[in-house]
Amino acid sequence: VQLQASGGGLVQAGGSLRLSCVASGRVVKINDMGWYRQVPGKETELVASIGAIVGIRYSDSVKGRFTISKDNATNTVYLQMNALKPEDTAVYYCDGAVFDGRLTRLVKGQGTLVTVSS
Repeated sequence: VQLQASGGGLVQAGGSLRLSCVASGRVVKINDMGWYRQVPGKETELVASIGAIVGIRYSDSVKGRFTISKDNATNTVYLQMNALKPEDTAVYYCDGAVFDGRLTRLVKGQGTLVTVSS
């Protein structure tokens, strides 16, 4: 099972981007998934998560601007990011638990860079 994140890029402050995280391989179901962001010199931040038990959660820094969603048919988790700010600049990656029919595997995807210019 692998996770592939995409959708990052350069955007002006106030703009929008949509990140995608696709689970591939032997995937029956995405149980839980989180979007994290990492800035050099700072702690990694969990910005949004979605799961059957925990529901949907957002960090205070993105609440009201970011929306996480999951498409079970395509095994994809999205992060819609609106009203972007320069402080949202980071490498974003997805990390979660995927059921392959026998086991639940913890998988981390590679990052996608989001740069927000002022």
